[in-house]
Amino acid sequence: MNQNITLRLLRYFEVLGSELNFRRAAERLFISQPALSAAIRQLEQHVGDRLFVRDTHSVALTEVGRQWLPHVRAALREVDAALEVAASLVNRGHVRVGYLIGTGADLLFELLDGVDQQLPNITAESVEYNFDDPTAGLGSGAVDIALLRPPVEVPDAEMAVVSEERWMACLPRAHRFAGRESIAIEELLDEPIVAAPESAGIWRDYWLAADLRDGKPADVAAEAATYESEVTLVARGVGLSFTVSSMVRLYSRPGVQFVPITGRPVTYTALAWRPSRLSGAGRQLLEHMLMGIDRRQ
Repeated sequence: MNQNITLRLLRYFEVLGSELNFRRAAERLFISQPALSAAIRQLEQHVGDRLFVRDTHSVALTEVGRQWLPHVRAALREVDAALEVAASLVNRGHVRVGYLIGTGADLLFELLDGVDQQLPNITAESVEYNFDDPTAGLGSGAVDIALLRPPVEVPDAEMAVVSEERWMACLPRAHRFAGRESIAIEELLDEPIVAAPESAGIWRDYWLAADLRDGKPADVAAEAATYESEVTLVARGVGLSFTVSSMVRLYSRPGVQFVPITGRPVTYTALAWRPSRLSGAGRQLLEHMLMGIDRRQ
C-alpha cells in the first residue's frame, strides 16, 4: 500500500462510505461529482484494491472498503482531536510585553485593557526596561512585544505609533534658560548634558541630538539609565537633558524646570514586534493592543 495517502482522500472515502451516493457525498464535500470520482480512484490505486462497487444506479462498499471504513473513521477522529488540541495550544499562552521606563505604564495598561475578559487563555506579563536597553527586550528576544521610543536597532521589527510628543529641555532651576517659554535646539548643543548609557547605541545619539552636531561630540557630564536618576542629576546642576513632554507630568521636581524645545521634529512612542517570532498567542495579544491604539486615535 502506498503510504502517501492524504487526509483529504480519507475524508472523501469516509463521506462516500457513509452516503453511498456520489451526488450527496459531493454536496457534503463541496466538490463536483467528477472530482470525487477521480479522488476515489486515486485512493483505490494507493490502497491496491477497489473500495466501492458502483454502477449507474447504486454504490456499495466492497468487502475491503466495508472492513477498512471503521479504521478510517477512528483515524480521522484522532486527527480531528489532535487539531483541536493544537488550536487550543495556539490560543493559550504566556506573552511578555516590555516597555521602556518613562514611556508611561499608563499607556501600556490602556493598551492591555480588557485582555483578561477578551483573551482569557492568554497571560500578559509586563516587564520594565531602563535606558541600557531602549528596545525594551525586543532586540534580545526577551519579550514578544515592546512599547518603546524609536529609533532602535531591531532587525525586521514592525511598529505602530501609539502617541507623539514634542522635545523638552529638562534644566536645573537656576539655569539661565529656565524661565524661557521655549528654547531653540541650537542654543543647547554646547551645554553639559546628562546622557543615556553608551549601550543605548543610536537611541543615545538621538537624545544627544547628534545629527545637529556636525561630528562634534556632546559634552556628556554624566550618564543615567533611568529618568529618575536623570532628573536627579539635572536638579543637582550636573547638566541638562533632552526629554519629552510627558516627563513634565511624571517627573517634575522642585529643582528642575521643563522648557519646550523648538527646531526638533516630534518624537514617537510605538508598539513594536518581530512578526517572525510571534506565537499564536502573541499575535492575538498584538491584535488586541493594535485595536487599543485605534481606539485612542
